[in-house]
Amino acid sequence: MTEPKSPDHSSAGTTAPDRPSPDPIKAVPLRHPGQWIAAVVILVLAGLFVYGAATNEAYRWNTYFDYLFDTRIIEAAGWTLALTACAMVLGVVLGVLLAVMRLSPNPVLRSVAWVYLWIFRGTPVYVQLVLWGLFGSIYKQIDLGIPFGPQFFHIDVQSMNAAFLFAIIGLGLNEAAYMAEIVRAGITSVNEGQTEASVALGMTWAQTMRRVVLPQAMRVIIPPTGNELISMLKTTSLVTAIPFSLELYGRSRDIASLNFQPIPMLLVASTWYLAITSVLMVGQHYLEKYYSKGASRMLSDRQLEDLAQAETLEGGR
Repeated sequence: MTEPKSPDHSSAGTTAPDRPSPDPIKAVPLRHPGQWIAAVVILVLAGLFVYGAATNEAYRWNTYFDYLFDTRIIEAAGWTLALTACAMVLGVVLGVLLAVMRLSPNPVLRSVAWVYLWIFRGTPVYVQLVLWGLFGSIYKQIDLGIPFGPQFFHIDVQSMNAAFLFAIIGLGLNEAAYMAEIVRAGITSVNEGQTEASVALGMTWAQTMRRVVLPQAMRVIIPPTGNELISMLKTTSLVTAIPFSLELYGRSRDIASLNFQPIPMLLVASTWYLAITSVLMVGQHYLEKYYSKGASRMLSDRQLEDLAQAETLEGGR
């Protein structure tokens, strides 16, 4: 038996009929009337709140604008920034040390770091600052030397006017407990193969941490550290417990006790806190962008330009 032959479509003289091209698809976006209604409601409520706040005499807007750029408030903003920077530096340095101690193979170092974190994370920062304010009553003087022998170091704590120093110590020691966990999370995020390769090259544990692990962990450490810096700025308002009243909240409260207008003075302090926080958020954004280089496969505009230039030079050879 012979199989039936299939028709030959490639034979000459046979052409496929011309088919008309389909009409372009008209995409109609999906409508979300609920979103528009919610947006209108929110805008109306926001407008009513702004109008009510602007016409409410209890806010005393004239007093607010009188003290917004007062020299005492600007000086208090400087004290706030100084307190934030010093306490944050102390917290970061001590936090890195505590994180390394927690990951150390030495059980004594691990235990000491764990007890430190247990105490400072388990008690409120306000209570800690109150205790630092009472430091002069607890330790009236500090003597270092040989018992029943010569003294090499003596400090009369009660005669010291060190409220600013105690505020830095109180905030910094509390912040170190949280920074230790942030740094520890960043260190553990680094692949164990990096550590094994460092050990194979003959590096010690300390050299591995300093040269290999910590530089790579910065990508994980930087974002929460920026959040901690912003939080530290706002936490400085609690140093009135020491007492230290030269920062923003303490100075605005002192002025309010004289002019008997606490509401506009609180708004003045809040405005300065918000302005400084906004600047810190911008700096945090660019710092995160810097340390995130290489984390994404998407090339930046500058990298694309360098790649195109390299291909052009390669093609011209």
